[in-house]
Amino acid sequence: MQFIRFADLAQQGKLQGKRVFIRADLNVPQDDAGNITEDTRIRASVPAIRQALDAGAAVMVTSHLGRPTEGAFKPQDSLAPVARRLSELLGQPVALKQDWVDGVDVIPGQVVLLENCRVNPGEKKNSDALAQKMAKLCDVYVNDAFGTAHRAEATTHGIAKFAPVACAGPLLSAELDALGRALHQPAHPLVAIVAGSKVSTKLTILKTLADKVDNLIVGGGIANTFMLAAGLKIGKSLAEPDLVEGAKEIIAKMSARGASVPIPVDVVCATEFAATAKATVKDVADVTDEDMILDIGPKTAAMLAQQIASAGTVVWNGPVGVFEFDQFAEGTKTLAKAIAESKAFSIAGGGDTLAAIAKYDIADRIGYISTGGGAFLEFLEGKTLPAVEILQQRAAA
Repeated sequence: MQFIRFADLAQQGKLQGKRVFIRADLNVPQDDAGNITEDTRIRASVPAIRQALDAGAAVMVTSHLGRPTEGAFKPQDSLAPVARRLSELLGQPVALKQDWVDGVDVIPGQVVLLENCRVNPGEKKNSDALAQKMAKLCDVYVNDAFGTAHRAEATTHGIAKFAPVACAGPLLSAELDALGRALHQPAHPLVAIVAGSKVSTKLTILKTLADKVDNLIVGGGIANTFMLAAGLKIGKSLAEPDLVEGAKEIIAKMSARGASVPIPVDVVCATEFAATAKATVKDVADVTDEDMILDIGPKTAAMLAQQIASAGTVVWNGPVGVFEFDQFAEGTKTLAKAIAESKAFSIAGGGDTLAAIAKYDIADRIGYISTGGGAFLEFLEGKTLPAVEILQQRAAA
């Protein structure tokens, strides 16, 4: 994947005295009083900013926060708490600039934070007029916000068309390198774990991966639908019977090229969905009409862990059971530990996946953790991400 890297521009001394505009992802959670409750995204933005400062640039940073109404700024839309936290992390003042589209005063060695970009009329519709104004503010545009790469907006796509130079920041570069390595140049066997409550939300991903992976491990409600496709009873478990034919097609497509969709041989059931529900391990043939399947069983988990142990690449999206309840968490825990202990290159993404990684404390043993959410899923689907495509076009021009 060809794109200009911000780190290369910095190393080549091409940023001295330049105005650098960084589109970061600083959309952090806050409490009712406006205090930041989790600052991972702010801390993750610091390397790009530091790189620009060390290279002698004048630095502008912007981001969205929440879901503001364009043209109607409200106090809760403000990046002021982010500016304060950035000041602490950088060890220097970070001024917050309102109404910045028509001009920004910033000098080399200085960082300014440009107020919530989604308040600007035309941002979400990717207005060329707005993008051209923003492009005039800078000499170098840096996209370092993979989480918004699937959206064509003025600060993620439009400005990249018109800025003198458009490049990828360290976060975006690392994400694209990891995804490219996992899906375009994988070491085999390539194992993908795709789990979740609905096949319909991930059917495109499953079909795309069915052409690429050696083992497609399904979990959650998705696995229940595949169990129906294999002719098994699932009781009153969550599933989508109308997508059974789609599941059968995926099984057949993979089987035809010697790949597989492993179907559970045992499951963990309950008669209700509750934190207090009693968990019972059953072979799949013993599932009754009253059962709800809430996790894979220990024999299935051990079988899948073996596949992960011999993998060359593992892509992980979604827990395989209701891991929030400990009695239905063993399947996810077993696979998480297998991924952590595997010699395979692993990439994991999706909100519930990140929660599972945190729960089992394996973050330092995953090859790459994607924080992209929707962008991660769209990449897995094989979709072109607009913010990435424009950087590729600019690099090829």
